[in-house]
Amino acid sequence: MWGRSFCPKCQKQITWRDNIPLISFVLLGGRCRFCRQKISWRYPLVELATGLLFFWSVWRLNNQLSIISYQLVSPSAGEYLGFILAIFRDWMFFFTLLFIFVYDLKYSRIEDVVLLPATAILFILNLGIFLLSTRASGFLIVDPIKQMAIGAVILVGFFAFQYFLTKGKGIGAGDLRIGLFMGVALADWRLAVVALFSSYIIGGFISLLLVAFGRKKMKSQIPLGPFLSFGAAVAFIWGQQLIDWYIR
Repeated sequence: MWGRSFCPKCQKQITWRDNIPLISFVLLGGRCRFCRQKISWRYPLVELATGLLFFWSVWRLNNQLSIISYQLVSPSAGEYLGFILAIFRDWMFFFTLLFIFVYDLKYSRIEDVVLLPATAILFILNLGIFLLSTRASGFLIVDPIKQMAIGAVILVGFFAFQYFLTKGKGIGAGDLRIGLFMGVALADWRLAVVALFSSYIIGGFISLLLVAFGRKKMKSQIPLGPFLSFGAAVAFIWGQQLIDWYIR
């Protein structure tokens, strides 16, 4: 998990020129320079998804704040700092979701060494962004903490109920920690609920397709992490629009 990248086939360490996202994959023809074995398409797809999500997050934030624009006259230091913190918040969020998606799909487990620090960092960043955006007093800081706490309780409580109901067979303990991460990262209990519903709707639909095409059986175990990360992304990107549509 840690250390320099290496080829999983021949175990040769990958040099920097062969580790440039997307470009190296194309130049090498999708094969290892040393053993000429095929490189999984999973790597360039994750690199592409990461780049697109990172670019989108900057574009979205700039549309909201107009920091990278001549339209905003003399933005304050607080506005600049809030913009930078929001970018880091989004990037950390999407990086962790991609990690959950890929790692749980491949190994059917979640590494706390990434998930728990990411949860703590996002908690701090969300508080910092709230204070900079509202110039809130120390008393008002209770509101974002309450929002993150309620979202985390809803998700962790829901998964914990499933965990004890199925005695750990229907859901893993790692999914509870994903629930904690999602509740803190989304920083709004309504978005947490959207993420939960989206995860199970997407998961149910894909699971039915896998069964229909013979890739899985009705009793097969399917990792929940990829669906949770997908649902969290849906809530983050379209959650407010879905909430407005529902209550309209």
